Amino acid sequence: MTTTTRTRPAALTLTPSAEARIAHLMQTAPEGAIGVKLSTPRRGCSGLAYSVDYVTEEVKFDEKIETPGGLFYVDGGSILYLIGSVMDWVEDDFTAGFVFANPNAKGACGCGESFTV
Repeated sequence: MTTTTRTRPAALTLTPSAEARIAHLMQTAPEGAIGVKLSTPRRGCSGLAYSVDYVTEEVKFDEKIETPGGLFYVDGGSILYLIGSVMDWVEDDFTAGFVFANPNAKGACGCGESFTV
């Protein structure tokens, strides 16, 4: 009997611009950081927000995505809210930040700080 394993797709897609920003963050990361992690903590008027932080250790149920510039993690408790999302890094004359195209988001607050699923 032959057993085959199938690689499952990542919970979300990172654009080349987001990958480049992760690489930059890892080049300037504090000592002990092993990667960057995305989570969706409960906050804001719509309920959930996107949070990107350095991580110093792997957590068992987190999704690990290897990028050219370093490791990117997705919080295990946040994956269901993010499946199918695209994460981008956008800069213009006035702002810079990660932007999310999330097909699971059903609404967002007026200021863009939080979203609901």
